[in-house]
Amino acid sequence: MLPLIITVVAGLAGYFLARNFVRHRLRFVDAIYSPLAPLLAGVAAAMIVWPLALLPFLKVATAAVFGIGVGLGTASGARILRRGEGHQRLTP
Repeated sequence: MLPLIITVVAGLAGYFLARNFVRHRLRFVDAIYSPLAPLLAGVAAAMIVWPLALLPFLKVATAAVFGIGVGLGTASGARILRRGEGHQRLTP
């Protein structure tokens, strides 16, 4: 049961961290609007976390779910920026 909880938390953490990072840090980067950006971010995140699969409670599926979460979070953050909801305007 514990590995399942860790996997779900890793997926959710990857999603929310990536979405907030895209919304706040990458809002001026044009490459984030590319259709390949979420795929590349997800694969890179999964490859970075992959060595942690050697730990007893983490499996390869945890790294894959984390990568999927990062990819979906990146796509969600880019969609929010495309709509113009990612920033607030200053009023004089």
